[in-house]
Amino acid sequence: MRIKDLREDHNLTQADVAKILRIKQNTYSQYENGQRQIPLHCLIALAKFYKTSTDYILGLTDKMNTDA
Repeated sequence: MRIKDLREDHNLTQADVAKILRIKQNTYSQYENGQRQIPLHCLIALAKFYKTSTDYILGLTDKMNTDA
């Protein structure tokens, strides 16, 4: 998953993203570290926030933007 790279590219802390997702920072940290699977609703929220696709976040495509 690319959630750590996206977060760092946007100069955000784990706490910043956790606040956006309305979860605890340590829960978000577990998503980044692969210790816990990210729920679908959080994945979708991140895709909307970063204006990218869930496929990009999951590493299924290298195309960051969803524009045709």
